[in-house]
Amino acid sequence: MVHIEICVDVPDLARGVRFYTDAFGFSLTSEPYPGVAVLTVGAVKITLLEKREGTRPSSKTQDTRRYDRHWTPVHLDFHVDDLDAALNKAVMAGATAEQVFRNPDHGSAAFCADPFGNGFCLVERKSK
Repeated sequence: MVHIEICVDVPDLARGVRFYTDAFGFSLTSEPYPGVAVLTVGAVKITLLEKREGTRPSSKTQDTRRYDRHWTPVHLDFHVDDLDAALNKAVMAGATAEQVFRNPDHGSAAFCADPFGNGFCLVERKSK
């Protein structure tokens, strides 16, 4: 059996907790170690890891963490009932809205970034 846990690096743990709780309704479940916060909403759990800017994520790379907007091949999608309400809530919490695609037939989507440069999407659920 495989259990998947999503971890997100942030430079400031308190600010990360504040963003993800305010933007998406997560609740702080635990802080098992210094610099680690576990957040849950429904059946979804994410772990925020406080990692300083400029540190290397691996001894196998010269790349360093940076928290300006950056590209990553993995991102979070949040499926929402009301795109405009969810987008407004995320932006008020500190997100940046980068592109919004409107499709009344299939549901709209917004491409965004959290305050730490991590990309995420808001995907509107369309009821049939």
